[in-house]
Amino acid sequence: MDRHTYQSGIIGNCAYIAHVQKNTNISWLCWPSFDSSFVFGSKLDKEKGGEFSILPDGEFTSEQRYLPNTNIIETTISNKEGVYKVTDFAPRFNQYDRYFKPLMLIRKVERVSGEPRVRMRCYPVTDYGRTGQGRHRGSNHVEFTGGTDKMRLTTNVPISHFFEEGTYVLHDTKYLILTYGEPMEAPLEKTVEVFLRQTINYWRTWIKHTTISPFYQDVVIRSALALKLHQYEDTGAFIAASTSSLPESPGSGRNWDYRYCWIRDSYYVLASLLRIGQFEEMEHYSEFIANISANETGRYQPLYSITGKKELIEEELSHLAGYEGNKPVRLGNQAYEHIQNDVYGQVLLSILPLYTDSRFVAKEQSHSSKWLEMIIEKIEQTIDEKDAGIWEFRNFANFHCYTNLFQWAGAKAALRIAKKIGAPSLENRAKALIDRAAQHIEDCYDPERKVYTHAVGSKHLDASTLQLIIMNYLDPNSERARDHLTALERELRTENGLFYRYLHADDFGKPKSTFLICAFWYVEALACVGRTKDAIDTLENLLPYANHLSLFSEDIDATNGDQWGNFPQAYSHVGLVNAVYRISAKLGTPRFLIDEEGYFS
Repeated sequence: MDRHTYQSGIIGNCAYIAHVQKNTNISWLCWPSFDSSFVFGSKLDKEKGGEFSILPDGEFTSEQRYLPNTNIIETTISNKEGVYKVTDFAPRFNQYDRYFKPLMLIRKVERVSGEPRVRMRCYPVTDYGRTGQGRHRGSNHVEFTGGTDKMRLTTNVPISHFFEEGTYVLHDTKYLILTYGEPMEAPLEKTVEVFLRQTINYWRTWIKHTTISPFYQDVVIRSALALKLHQYEDTGAFIAASTSSLPESPGSGRNWDYRYCWIRDSYYVLASLLRIGQFEEMEHYSEFIANISANETGRYQPLYSITGKKELIEEELSHLAGYEGNKPVRLGNQAYEHIQNDVYGQVLLSILPLYTDSRFVAKEQSHSSKWLEMIIEKIEQTIDEKDAGIWEFRNFANFHCYTNLFQWAGAKAALRIAKKIGAPSLENRAKALIDRAAQHIEDCYDPERKVYTHAVGSKHLDASTLQLIIMNYLDPNSERARDHLTALERELRTENGLFYRYLHADDFGKPKSTFLICAFWYVEALACVGRTKDAIDTLENLLPYANHLSLFSEDIDATNGDQWGNFPQAYSHVGLVNAVYRISAKLGTPRFLIDEEGYFS
């Protein structure tokens, strides 16, 4: 029996992301932004989620691929009547000295052979599937109303086809442009072909400007392209995933809305993009963080909306069936209320290159010292308190090793920034924080088992402490680092190299699935301590857990290799990029962009 994988890929243009199923259906599309209601959401409810498909009647086979080095998907459908292919893309290219990234989904349908007959269905919904949108016939378009704004499908397919539910014999190429708000009023065929060429060129140029080593280059390219789509360019925010409520494991109740910007996740995404030589995304993100800082008088939240909104009230959408019947479907995320004190360190690490990397024009504005002092003060105020930790425990608080590690790393980043801007008093405060954070980390050490536990006073082990090695808190060449890694892999590693976050019970019981980024952290740690062959072997074991388009989910069932969790998960692709980079460093192939302590150099 085939394992459970997500049979879809993503297209997008940094304004939206759409999921294209292997059967051509658009199963997920939120408009006008990442965290809006879906207009197509059959991923969470096949009856109420609407449909946008181009299919024959009866049995068929399907093959799906990305056009090389792009975010453009080509799906080929075959049956006894003939073969046709659907090319799906979101326009993105440079125009008038800025990026053209409209809320426009383009589908090009071409006959390949025979006389295929297709049934084109376009039924958008609104208000998370509570109602369908009204459909109105135009001369060469269908207009949809009832949502937050009008949508229009412009096409050279006879409009009656969308109202009479028959099949259509595909003789020549057909074009479908779905727009939100502004209608497409230009020559149809010429516009699609020009937009397609320019979008192909944009993505391939973006890849040419990366610095990716030859080692597993193809999978890194795909991960980089996927990560790029997760930035909402309008504000610079990165989302953890484009989906909501895809369960971590069947029946677990661990169904979360990930369409928001976690400060922690964003740090990791930026680290991976900088490692392949992409800088523009960090500059956009710095603007997002600057706005957060300007508006945040109290604590930083672990996550914000893509526009910086603070309240992300969690609610359950009981009218939706859920992915394969898995409820609840959630909107919003209660984690915004959590205390997670690692975020200040990650803010500092994310912005560090603006002050220390000569490839950036110095932005040492008059408020630099004021901003740095504010972040240092927040670390000072929180360094001695318990928090919810990286895994966002809802009913537990501890002195978490991972939190203190990023307070330590953040304080070291603050020290470097303070030296750069000439602020000796801030240097001294940063040095004091480095020492205090290190003491908290050492309080997590279990000398009998020779391992750092997940929190002070706890016996539980946690994969997040792999970061002690990756961030160079532990000298990778030291016996303590090797012992720590051995203890973690003995307890949390599966036979095939997958890794559990932890094995103790949390708010929802014991986790049943492994967390993919932890496995990639494990690969990094293996490379760091010099176990390069083990790192390569483990990496090669992990790559088949991707779907047919080399996209990774959040979680993997260790018993059968099933994909679960939100998809594709930015964290997982970050993990892959960083793991390959770390191995490449040991093999001597990359151009270094990050120093040995894990900082942007």
